Amino acid sequence: MNIVWVEDEENLLAECVAFFKQEGYRVYGASTYEEAVQRIETVKPDLLIVDWMLPGGGSGLDLCKLNERQWNLPVIMVTAKGDEFDKVLALELGADDYVSKPFGLRELGARIKAVMRRSRRSTNMQVTSDADATICRGELTIDPSKYTVFKSCLKVELTRTEFTLLLKLASHPGRVYTRMQLMDEALGDAYVGFERTMDSHIRNIRRKLEQNPADPRYVLTVYGVGYSFNEEV
Repeated sequence: MNIVWVEDEENLLAECVAFFKQEGYRVYGASTYEEAVQRIETVKPDLLIVDWMLPGGGSGLDLCKLNERQWNLPVIMVTAKGDEFDKVLALELGADDYVSKPFGLRELGARIKAVMRRSRRSTNMQVTSDADATICRGELTIDPSKYTVFKSCLKVELTRTEFTLLLKLASHPGRVYTRMQLMDEALGDAYVGFERTMDSHIRNIRRKLEQNPADPRYVLTVYGVGYSFNEEV
């Protein structure tokens, strides 16, 4: 498995690269945003490990945003920032997991394996459960094989997390999911303990899909329970 590791602390980066190479991974280091982009384009990695703070023109969060638009790779954010707001922000911008410094290399190795399992599960969910078939719900066209959503022929830009949630809901119209079910089935255990971030994801989906997000047509709230996709669409 190929990993691009973006970290501006040279000693830490060298230690981590050496350790995970011994574990059988092919690890390629980068210390700036610009170098990371070049590495990713050249290496075509399976996973990104990204420091929040980077020198130069872009941060780790900027790299997460670019990844959502361009590569759609699993991402682990590694940073000295450790409060809940920062963790939620990183996850909402596309990170699949979040590790605070200082961290143990073996723990991080376990997280790498967990993120890759979730990534494969997400891919399998899209390929096998929906047989790669395009889903049409009202004005929405959802293509699991291409990670695309169109509304009335206009492309809707969703993050990978938003797309995964929408696909899960739209695949089973009328079925009610609790926040915990959506996190477990669609997102995985990186989100455990952050149930309320689900509300933020749903708000973002509505903002991008609905004509009137305050009166949604597609993703409905089932008060006291969770969310469902409108089966009448």
